Amino acid sequence: MPYVPPSLRDFAVYIWTGDPHGAAIPPRVMAEIDRRETAAEQTISWAQLSIVGFLTVLYWVAPRAEGTAGENFVPITLAAYLVFTLFRVFLSYRMVLPGWYLMLSMVVDVGLLCGMIFSFHIQYQQPPAFYLKSPTMIYLFFFIALRALRFDPRYVFFSGLIAASGWVLMVLYALTYDMNNMHVTRNYVEYLTSNTVLIGAEIDKVITILGVTLILTFALFRARLVLFDAIQSHAAAEDLSQFFAPEVADLITQSAEMPGAGQGEVREAAVMFVDVRGFTKTALTLPPETVMRVLAHYQQISLTEIEQHNGQIDKFMGDGILATFGAVHPGETYAADALRAASAVIAALDAQQSEFAALGWPGRFTTGVAVASGDVTVGIVGSQGRFEFTVIGHAVNLASKLESANKVQHTRALTDARTHERAEAQGYVNPSVLHRDGESVAGLAAPVDLVVLA
Repeated sequence: MPYVPPSLRDFAVYIWTGDPHGAAIPPRVMAEIDRRETAAEQTISWAQLSIVGFLTVLYWVAPRAEGTAGENFVPITLAAYLVFTLFRVFLSYRMVLPGWYLMLSMVVDVGLLCGMIFSFHIQYQQPPAFYLKSPTMIYLFFFIALRALRFDPRYVFFSGLIAASGWVLMVLYALTYDMNNMHVTRNYVEYLTSNTVLIGAEIDKVITILGVTLILTFALFRARLVLFDAIQSHAAAEDLSQFFAPEVADLITQSAEMPGAGQGEVREAAVMFVDVRGFTKTALTLPPETVMRVLAHYQQISLTEIEQHNGQIDKFMGDGILATFGAVHPGETYAADALRAASAVIAALDAQQSEFAALGWPGRFTTGVAVASGDVTVGIVGSQGRFEFTVIGHAVNLASKLESANKVQHTRALTDARTHERAEAQGYVNPSVLHRDGESVAGLAAPVDLVVLA
């Protein structure tokens, strides 16, 4: 879908609901977002602690300003803010900070800073217009920008509103204070050189605070849209990766272009089919939950053995399994790996007979396995909206036919002589195999030289 930029209505809905899409977000996605925002609050807490630490060090190290005659409230303010910030750091590691506490924190940030600035006219025994020229007010932008670490524009927005409101109250107090010692001026020089109030200058400050707030808020709103989509996509990718081999998922997600139907590559690989003997007939006599438990146990055991021998599951087909070796990622020992995996799957399933019985499977749980190798096409089949990553080729068909031949040959694992020769060339050794040359296999026109693995 083409990108549609967020509208002002979307922005307003988000400020009200907290959801940039204006709709419910899946709980697991919100859980991941909450986890990240909790970490962000911890970062913000440490940043605030760094700020108050810097201000404290600066206050004690910097030379004392001359002209002070009144009460100095700066140490008290810094001490109060230090205590509050330490408590905030502690809480951020013990709980998810609720929204009301974050709002209170923003009020405290602005309140303590404005209170410290307000105290300057007392400390220096000057009219309130004196504190309006304090450069300390620029620290308000620190507190607004800190909220951007959370990736939640609402808190930047409200932090800016609180900061602007705090400064407006400071200006109103200065304007309503005893005007005998000061006055409102329109003369910029007089404003800079005396205790007068220039309305335009104070409006500029408020506009700047609100302007920076709106820019950061809207930028974070757009970034949060991306964050929500990215987390949802990440969660979806993690869920879907359970339906694919990890190597297949990586191949799809790391492709330079979106894979599509018709794309493929020819590789030398081995193909394995695994099938449960009499599964359909037996399953009809069992409760569905028993069938699914047995099936899941069998598939997990087979999956473990196949992956341990460098194989990947292509698909589960009811009680059948199609696995590949060297198809997703080329390998030098694909045939040897496949034959070792075939023996390992049978041995592992045989060792689990008591577990299958405990799960409710009557009689012995028996499987047939077959392996074939050769050139296969690895790629994507399907149509728009429904793709499947798979392998096709003669080796796939041969492996399927050989697995069915297990019933006729009264064997449990078969391969063809060519695959066995490839495997031996790749280091496979199994002196107990049996050779049956020139055997007829249903579905194949020519006789096949078989090798019995089990």
